[in-house]
Amino acid sequence: MRYVLTRGDPPVNAILLVESGSRNLLERLLPTLRSTWGEDIFIDMVSCYPTLPQGFQPETTRLYHVADYRGRDLRRRLYRQLIANRYACVGIICSGEPLMTKWKWAIALQVPARLFLINENADFVWFDRFHWRVLWRFALYRSGLGEAGAVRTLAGLILFPFTLLYLLLYATAVHTRRALRRI
Repeated sequence: MRYVLTRGDPPVNAILLVESGSRNLLERLLPTLRSTWGEDIFIDMVSCYPTLPQGFQPETTRLYHVADYRGRDLRRRLYRQLIANRYACVGIICSGEPLMTKWKWAIALQVPARLFLINENADFVWFDRFHWRVLWRFALYRSGLGEAGAVRTLAGLILFPFTLLYLLLYATAVHTRRALRRI
């Protein structure tokens, strides 16, 4: 991860996208990326799918299929390949779908590039200190604390120890009565 503390934008020659969510998100994001950085920019992908999404051309897109990189040694080779490609930006999907979670964060930490997060609306935000308010709201929303469910979530967290204590006391009472009846 680079450019977390600075506002500077790197010269964008290639982008790496980690497809860790619904396929249609990247298909909807592609026109935005092309209009921002040009039609001839290389956009490579790390994906759990064996084929490219619609709109991505094989001439300008390399696909890294994660099933081909099982095991520690193969993963290290993938990271070395991605680092050698010198991507300017890395985009990861954070849409609330639990796909490739470990892969996307490992790649975000390994590849020295500017990171952007893609939400379920195919919008993206840069992961840097200048966008911390948006990232904070994003994190609250993902954790269930950013909307009307916040009260319910907090109440559940506060009541959890009391619920657990009640269940333990109830189980103890039931098993004690059962043991006393056998005697």
